[in-house]
Amino acid sequence: MFPAVAFRPVRLFIVCLVLTALAVAAAAFGGKVLYGVFFGVGLLLGLCNALLVRRAVESITAEDHPLKKKMALNSASRLLAITAVALAIAIVFKRDGGLAVLFGLAIFQALLVMSTSIPVLRKIRSGGMDVLETESKDRADTNE
Repeated sequence: MFPAVAFRPVRLFIVCLVLTALAVAAAAFGGKVLYGVFFGVGLLLGLCNALLVRRAVESITAEDHPLKKKMALNSASRLLAITAVALAIAIVFKRDGGLAVLFGLAIFQALLVMSTSIPVLRKIRSGGMDVLETESKDRADTNE
């Protein structure tokens, strides 16, 4: 139930498009349109990372005996690849505003945290989910 409530990739994509449009407009006003474009690329990289996280969690937890080591290795390699791409863009396009890719990634992470935690908190407050009950069920399942 938690993933269905919390992670909405289509909504995040629309928010990223709106933020990119605002960034491009603001950058164009300052005469540096590519800053806004690179900011949007950073947002897109963040969204790709979030989608890859969801896919990895679904595939690893679907196994009979999911391993934390496998998840950690997947996370490390994915973050290394995305960071390498972002840094490469920032270095290659340094004069054109490539550093904005890193700002886009950072803003996306904040956006992701807000967009996933607020719906979950609302669900908990509305009484739709008892956190303590779910936690005790999880413990019972792992003890079997």
